[in-house]
Amino acid sequence: MQRVHAIAGRTLSELAMSMNIDIPQNLQQEKGWVGQFIEKLLGANASNKPEPDFINLGIELKTLPINMKGNPAESTYVCVVPLSQTEGLCWENSVVKAKLNHVLWIPIEADKNLPLGLRRVGMGILWQPTAEIEAKLACDYNEFIDRIALGEVESITADQGNLLQIRPKAANASKLTAGIGHEGQAIRTLPRGFYLRPAFTREIINHWKNSQ
Repeated sequence: MQRVHAIAGRTLSELAMSMNIDIPQNLQQEKGWVGQFIEKLLGANASNKPEPDFINLGIELKTLPINMKGNPAESTYVCVVPLSQTEGLCWENSVVKAKLNHVLWIPIEADKNLPLGLRRVGMGILWQPTAEIEAKLACDYNEFIDRIALGEVESITADQGNLLQIRPKAANASKLTAGIGHEGQAIRTLPRGFYLRPAFTREIINHWKNSQ
């Protein structure tokens, strides 16, 4: 948390200079750059493993793009959705639960009119779900997994789910992965990801502000 406090209020340009790292011209070609940069700054060590970013602490790091009004600008990616190996999966043994059990949220300015280097890092928020929130997340997760197991993956839309949603996650429509069809047959379908709705992450920020 000393590192978290040390970067709060500073621009990405200042922080990149301190690490001798070049900032990309834009994020279209390097969409995950900001998150990877903050991971490096704070010493996250999980890389792409399906476990929390700070392995020894059991804490997941999530950067949170914030608009000019101080609200989350987009959904927050959690992890890949299992589309073919669903047997035995439930909330309790899920990657989603492991990653959301304890989260360090790092808000970052993300207004498109603000040059990347001038965007400031906000104060980090250490967060854990309440029993009520976890019950809602578990309900969303288990319902989605049941539908995928029943071959309904193609009918799942981003409008469904209370706190969690499922959205396609692929660079283009040609990148397909294994899935389950409506008759139990193997199919090829777009990779999907679990995301947290902006309305939910906005509540996390507002709750933190009100507690200060």
